[in-house]
Order: sequence, then C-alpha cells, then structure tokens
Amino acid sequence: MILQRIGNKGIRLGTLFDRAAARHPASPVVLDHTLDIAPQLGTRLTLTEVATLVDDFASRLWAAKVRPGEHVVVHKTDGFDISLLACAVARIGAIPVLLSSKLDGATVAELVRRVDRPHLVTDGAKLEHDLPDTVFGLAEQVLLTSGSHAGATTLASLAGSPRVAPVAMSPDHPTLVTHTSGTTGTPKLAVHTGRTFQARYRPQASVVAFVRKCEPLAVHVSFVHSRMFTAMPIAVLQGHPLIVLRDDDPATVSEIFAQAPPGFIEAHPNSFMRWEELVDDPRRPLANVKYFSSTFDAIHPRTVHRLLGASRREHPLFAQAYGQSEVGPIAARTYTKGRGAEADGRCVGVPFPGMTGVRVVSRDGNPPSRTNPGTIEVRSDGRIITYLGEHERWEQQTADGDWWRMGDVGYRTKRGCLHLLDREIDVIPGIESTLAVEDTLFARLPELVEAIIVPGEHGTAVPVVCTKDDKPLDQVAWQAAVRGLAPMADPVQWRLEDLPHTATTKIKRVELARLLQAGKGAAQ
Repeated sequence: MILQRIGNKGIRLGTLFDRAAARHPASPVVLDHTLDIAPQLGTRLTLTEVATLVDDFASRLWAAKVRPGEHVVVHKTDGFDISLLACAVARIGAIPVLLSSKLDGATVAELVRRVDRPHLVTDGAKLEHDLPDTVFGLAEQVLLTSGSHAGATTLASLAGSPRVAPVAMSPDHPTLVTHTSGTTGTPKLAVHTGRTFQARYRPQASVVAFVRKCEPLAVHVSFVHSRMFTAMPIAVLQGHPLIVLRDDDPATVSEIFAQAPPGFIEAHPNSFMRWEELVDDPRRPLANVKYFSSTFDAIHPRTVHRLLGASRREHPLFAQAYGQSEVGPIAARTYTKGRGAEADGRCVGVPFPGMTGVRVVSRDGNPPSRTNPGTIEVRSDGRIITYLGEHERWEQQTADGDWWRMGDVGYRTKRGCLHLLDREIDVIPGIESTLAVEDTLFARLPELVEAIIVPGEHGTAVPVVCTKDDKPLDQVAWQAAVRGLAPMADPVQWRLEDLPHTATTKIKRVELARLLQAGKGAAQ
C-alpha cells in the first residue's frame, strides 16, 4: 500500500465544516435520524447547512459564557449532534469532553467531578431519567439541547446570538477529551491535542484516498469515540457524500444503503456481524462496497468472508486496524475474497511505515511466541498526552518514554506481522487464545451471532453464546464444533441484548464473567 504523505499542523475541528463546505458546498450528509438540536433540518443536509449549524451553536455557547481553554462535557441522548457540538465547542477554543449516552448516571457524575467544574451540555430526558441531581453542584452550569429542567439553561433560548469568529488554538493544546471503553471499570478520560489527532488521520486518509470522490462513505461509529473525529474529516474534506448511522438495525441500514450505495463503510465489528444478513437482501445493499474498515476490536474471519462476498466490485478489501483510544491505529492488515473465512483472525497486520511501531516484550525471559505470548507495546505520534485528572495512571502505561503498554498479549512472526491473542486480563490458563477459539466457533457454527469465552468461578473457560433469533443452540452441532479445541465448560446461552456492552459495542468481558458467577443475566 502506498501511504499518502500528509503534514501534521494539527487537526482543526472547530473549522472543519467551514473548510469542507468551501470545497464542496452541496456535498450531502445523510442521517438515519434527526438532530435534537435542529430537527427542522431533517435527515438530508448539505455541508453548508452543517457548517452553519456548528457556527450557530458555537455562538450560543459563547453567549452562555463558555470561553477558550474551559472544558465542556457533552452527555446527551445519542445522535450525530454530539459530534457537531464537539466541533462547536472547539470552534470557540474550549475543550469538548464527550461521554457516551450509554454510561450510567453515577459514572457520568464521577467523570464530571474528575473534569473539575466543567460546563455540562445534556438534555431534559437525561436529567429526568439518568443523571443524579449532584451534577448541578459538580458543573459550572447545565445547558440543554432539548427539553427543559429547573436550574438548567436551554440552548434554544440563546438562538440568534451574535456570531463569533473561530478561536485558533495551538496544535499542542488539548482539543478533545474522550473516554476509554470502560471494559475493566470506570472509564479513563483521554486527552487529545490537534497534533495527536492529525497523526491518527494520516494513515487512514491514505486508504480512503483510493475511493472515488463521487462514492458515499458510510460511518457507524460511536459519536463520542476519537475514531469519529478522524473518519468524519476524511469524508467531508475529500468530498465524499457522508452517510452517518446512529443505529445498526439491518432493516434500516439496508434501506439507506439501497438508496445511497456506499463505496466505503467504517463500522464496529459487532455491527458488521449484524450486517451479515444484508448479504441475502435481494436489493444487494453491499454490492457497491469497495472497502470495509474496522478499527475497534477483533473481527471474525467468517464475517469478513460473508461481507466481501456480497460486494460486486472488482477486488474489494476488508481493512482491519489494531489500535486503542489512547494511541489510535497502530497496525493494519487487509482481507480479500480469496482470503476471508480461512484467514488467521489473530493476525492484526504490520505497523504503518514511518508512523507507528510495535514491539512484543517477554513476560518470563523467554522469547515471545504463539505458545508463550509477550506483552504488546506500541509507539505512535497519535498517543494521548494524559488521562484527565489521573496523570499517574497515564504514566503507568508508558515504558521507556516512547512506548505504550496496550494491555494485550501476542507475538510477532518472522515477517513482522503482529498476532493478538488476548487482553492480559482475559488470559485463561489452558486456553492459548480465547479470541482464536471464538474465531473457530464462528467459522464452524453459522447460527452464532456472538461467542465470548470468559473464566468461570473456578477458572474454567466458559463459552457464552448467542444465536440468530435466540433459537436454542443445537447441542449436537456444538459438540462437533468444539472437537479438537481446548477443554471448556458447557455453553451458556444468552440473548445478545443482555450482554454488557461498551459505547463501541465491545463486550465487557470482566463484567460478563462477574454476572455469570453471580448467576445473573442469562437468557431464560
């Protein structure tokens, strides 16, 4: 792959849509939902309308006395306006702190406390049903995007505020704060700068540069995740019509893709798994896709094979990137139609030349290998500069200054390919790789929509499985599927919606193991 050389002067979120609209004023943005802050705009906007909206709400925030360098926590009902509000906050030099709508109220209150008296942007529904009253004492003020609540100011009441010029901040100044997945406890607040964000943009922009400008780029990414703020600029600055999906319901997605066939799709691995059923849709909603891309978690080869098979483009590719919220994409690999279902799903590729680095450090003094995996450490200019309010925790994950501990175990082949076997905390004695076992189960059992291997009460590997339409698991087929695999307990079947998920649809494995051991949450 030829990587496009892009300088790093820092990404500028505040003026992103101004610059995009100047180049492609009528380029469309298609949504599967209306915006809470501007429902009158409907679900089909132009970049000019989006730029005007960001300018408008930046001015409203300025009228609310939000000033450069101050933090603004955004925690509202899910929607693309979360990302647009982040751009509005950045436009006036303030620092957006984005908290997922899926976080519980107590966790949100703790993170607001950690930010230290920020402005809080939320909505009436969140205050009514989710957030504790303590947030009023923890925040400088509470601003509402919709609804009303005693003690809060509605942004609607600030409509018509005088427009203010964008505030330029140094590329090394904090430009955005996002939270980690929280798979192992309370999320950490990751601080990004304009320069670290731009470093993440470069390798991904190089890939999208190969997609024809007239083709839509579809994104189903958490609106509070750092990935949204590299995927979004890539699309709008290069002139791609942008499709933004809040939900991954296959029926809705197939309808939108049938009307506006995307040439590129970026989504969470679990969403791609749900979209396997689109392969059989007679409207062929995936037929025009040239590139599929996923950067959040392990992707199962079965899913890759199914989706690539649905494309009617010549030589379609599925790109999988290995990375983390704290460092961005680190390594990548591609799948083709010829290497899908049988590919080694544990291979996550090689680093981006001149941009990222990877090393695997022995845990016991012996060389890391498939049977003796080491800890994975990475190097990237896209690394966050701290955890807000927890700098000591940030320092604990650094090694030799430049290297960052990913919390994963794996090994590298002689050709330099990185193989990810497990998270350190998910390692189960006797199981070489829980992720590899899960890959095998997916390949052997087409009826599975999820399979997670977690430790049971006595350390035994317990497979938790979900099936299509929650049909009872075929025990005969299961016994055939596990033949030759490491010993495991009998499978436990759950409903997919009962599994604990993060904002990016990852399964909270530690939480799942805890629920299992407590005898809670399983499907009846």
